[in-house]
Amino acid sequence: MDVRMPGTDGITATARIARGNDSPRVLVLTTYDQDEYVFDALASGASGFLLKDARPEDLISGIRSVAAGDALLAPSVTRRLISLFARARKPEARQAATQLAQLTEREREVLGLVARGLSNAEIATELYITEHTVKTHVASVLRKLSLRDRVHAVIFAYESALIDRG
Repeated sequence: MDVRMPGTDGITATARIARGNDSPRVLVLTTYDQDEYVFDALASGASGFLLKDARPEDLISGIRSVAAGDALLAPSVTRRLISLFARARKPEARQAATQLAQLTEREREVLGLVARGLSNAEIATELYITEHTVKTHVASVLRKLSLRDRVHAVIFAYESALIDRG
């Protein structure tokens, strides 16, 4: 999905496509490296946001990741946008912190490591558990918090102050 298109813009189209957990995944591919487009795309349900200058192998990998249910952001914007998004959504921080109470201690620990950008394999090594167990914890976190994917889990971790914004 591109951000700017004739007729219906990409953000509106994304919102119409990505309405629920069983809906198709949307990967935004655009030339516009602007925070507002990333925020709007993610808020509309996009599972990924890449720039058109991405290397072909990164684009293919990104499409496969999103199709598999994972999420991704262009590396050039990840840290900046997560921090800005979390600061911009402070009114929701209290509600997000309350939702953390639904998680077990291990699930909060896994969510924190996901938010720091660790892969399932890296989390497994860090916590001395299997990758399968990590996947189970990630799935449980997404389900309990009604989150669509890992990108939204990262945003949630910052909004709830589970992760330090520094």
